[in-house]
Amino acid sequence: MSNTSNIRIAPSILSADFSILGQEVSAIDKAGAEYIHIDVMDGHFVPNLTFGAPVVKAIRKCTTKIFDVHLMISPVDYLIDDFVDAGSDIITAHIEAGPHLHRTLQHIKAKGVKAGVSLNPHTPIESIKHVMDMVDLILIMTVNPGFGGQSFIPLLDKISEARRMINDTGRDIDLEIDGGVNPETAKQVIAAGANVLVAGTAVFKDGSDKYAENIKALRPSA
Repeated sequence: MSNTSNIRIAPSILSADFSILGQEVSAIDKAGAEYIHIDVMDGHFVPNLTFGAPVVKAIRKCTTKIFDVHLMISPVDYLIDDFVDAGSDIITAHIEAGPHLHRTLQHIKAKGVKAGVSLNPHTPIESIKHVMDMVDLILIMTVNPGFGGQSFIPLLDKISEARRMINDTGRDIDLEIDGGVNPETAKQVIAAGANVLVAGTAVFKDGSDKYAENIKALRPSA
């Protein structure tokens, strides 16, 4: 189980109003988000197309909060520099996106930002055991990536095993969950060991007046 006093909420701007994206980022900052989760999709690795590094650069001036950039793209290595230069603090690549995960993580860390690895629902957690010394964040997808608003896949055993692997390293590694997170599933994944929760619909529904309330509802104290 994770330390519930250390839970971080990372609203996914995929669910924001893109016509006022800068205002939306400022609003979730003020509402209490610790991370800003940025889903980058290429229409190839996943069946959707979102935005590139210029958008990340444009919204960087709207907040000082951590930019948690989730690259759902393949190949990934050639775009890492662009997203670092745009202001990313954490860059997460998928283990399924290319044949050389170790090299990808080396590239990210060499740029001076934190490196994450993401796993699709079917990918066993054991597949990242040989890069645990390099990762700063493990992102477990609890939906099939590509679209917001999907239902939670209950991979609680996978989350618990990831927490055990993290604890065995003795390192400070975030365990992030992305997909179908709401106040009910948040309790389940926190109990299993997660400490960073990505939420899109659950935060952005009902408009900006409700963002603080929606973020608070995801925390254990709620």
